Amino acid sequence: MGTIRYLAVISKDPDSLARFYTEEVGMEELDRSPQGDITLTDGYYNLTLFRQRADLIELRKDPGLHHIGMAVDDIDAVLAKYREVIPGGIAVKEPEGVQYGEVRIFDPECNPISLSENGFGVGKGKRGLPRIGHIAIHTLQPQRSADFMTALFGMRELKTTQERRSQGRFNCFMGDGSTNLALHPYYRTRDEEGFALYNRIGHDGNEEGPDERRFGIHHFGLLMRDATQKAEQLSHGRSLVADRPAERPYAEYRVLDPEGNGFDLTQNKGWEVDVDKWERVE
Repeated sequence: MGTIRYLAVISKDPDSLARFYTEEVGMEELDRSPQGDITLTDGYYNLTLFRQRADLIELRKDPGLHHIGMAVDDIDAVLAKYREVIPGGIAVKEPEGVQYGEVRIFDPECNPISLSENGFGVGKGKRGLPRIGHIAIHTLQPQRSADFMTALFGMRELKTTQERRSQGRFNCFMGDGSTNLALHPYYRTRDEEGFALYNRIGHDGNEEGPDERRFGIHHFGLLMRDATQKAEQLSHGRSLVADRPAERPYAEYRVLDPEGNGFDLTQNKGWEVDVDKWERVE
């Protein structure tokens, strides 16, 4: 019913950030708007960098990863289901242009989701390398968000979810066949009564870095042909690069881009993008 094909970022300097993702990471520029917004692509995803400005009509205008978009066959059918799942749910028409979808809705935690019937200007898309294969979101109630994504878009809950639950964790992992969507609890509850609040919340419940407390979209991930070589290259530039803990199921490296947005790099670990379907570069 739907696949994730779009990721929006609010940027202080879209020109500089676009150069980083094209020259250092290997994405291609797709379009620029008169307002200074820049759209990049990996051949399948639309990655739009919105210029931070006062007239940007967003509930949140702070810089960083902002919202996702779903490519769907029939927006009207999705909207009908949306209003069943969330009675009175808000749907708004988006501005025209490659930087947007056609309609925007909101998940149960008020995170925007753009809808598009035209593949967000990328069309059917061609998956090459590097390519986006993972998006992680900090949520208050991961299972509620997972149920919403299943009801509206047919996303499947993955085996990784049950593995994490067996370890006493509350993460939900979803797949649409091409992308792994990780829903992580913003607050961790580990004491017997379930109300313990850690001072620093990592995306998996551990202290990890300056941006770990961000609510909403937290990081994304790129599948690379040689992740180790790319991580080494990026570590000598304007990026911060760190190894991911060995016990984590996904990705070998975490990178912070020049504006502090996090993205993972993987080659061998990869991501589970559907039940028993993994995306890796062997």
